[in-house]
Amino acid sequence: MGNTLHVLIHLTDGMAKHDPALVSRLYHSMLLIRRVEEHICTVYHTDAIKSPVHLSIGQESVATGLCDPLEHTDMVSNTYRCHATYIAKGGDLNQMMAELYGKSGGCAGGKAGSMHLVDIQNGVMGASAVVGTTIPVATGYALACKRETKMSELRRIVACVFGDGATEEGCFAESLNFAALHKLPVLYVCENNGLAIHSTLSQRWATNRLRDRVASYGIPTYYIGDGDVFALRELVMEVTADLRAGSGPAFIECKTYRWMEHVGPTDDHGAGYRDEKEFARWKADDQIARLETMLPQGDVTRIQAAVEQQLKDTVAFAEASPYPPSEALYANVYA
Repeated sequence: MGNTLHVLIHLTDGMAKHDPALVSRLYHSMLLIRRVEEHICTVYHTDAIKSPVHLSIGQESVATGLCDPLEHTDMVSNTYRCHATYIAKGGDLNQMMAELYGKSGGCAGGKAGSMHLVDIQNGVMGASAVVGTTIPVATGYALACKRETKMSELRRIVACVFGDGATEEGCFAESLNFAALHKLPVLYVCENNGLAIHSTLSQRWATNRLRDRVASYGIPTYYIGDGDVFALRELVMEVTADLRAGSGPAFIECKTYRWMEHVGPTDDHGAGYRDEKEFARWKADDQIARLETMLPQGDVTRIQAAVEQQLKDTVAFAEASPYPPSEALYANVYA
């Protein structure tokens, strides 16, 4: 692919024909993410959820477009806004919900909460509440994958997901340099929603040329500017094929928009730091609604019913799971 800056332009539904099975699969994934997070919004005030939550409502197409082409053995490294990628990669939904409820059936025994989801068996590396810290961890895992390739037929890759705020951390530049130097099989994906809590890009960046910074390390960079789930999926398929062939790291910047507040279950558009017109533009191009119009009504009804049953089952599992016993406080404590 070279080091050319690629800009993908939105393909209208009239220009692109998509396999109905693919549309159904992507719709199911994004709808499941949204319904799970909408449930979180509904019950959060009851204290059923035992940790802060960072929701991806409005951003589902990034997680789904990225994870759908990945192999089961590939790994995804996450930020604290991790529900969407965890679900899209196939993380155990029961364990996720139980973790949010603080129950022993959770993926970390109910002791880690929303910001530290993990499911290694399904390719989800542990998330972290500290901005940027998963970037070097993912880079190190990619080094392990490269060494593994020398000893087996596996061609695993790592997809490292983070927000635009994480690109301001020193470990971001250090990791890019190391990955480029050693040609590691890592795909860096920036979910750029334009905000670090309440601070806009214009308040934080002297220029918005993020991809130019990345390209200075000899890393090919790409851009999805409108949340198009098909465009991102097709790009990921192309890029990961090169990664498996030994091309070295790549970088995708995905422009996106979170509908909810930075942390918590409410709409904060009245807080004065966001443009209502921008929100209206993104909401009008909601990828879940777009895919729904591409499916027969019978398929939509079937998928919606399946998602509702999944949600019902996972909530029942979380509610029935016991709280950790007091002695669990001393498990996995090393100092």
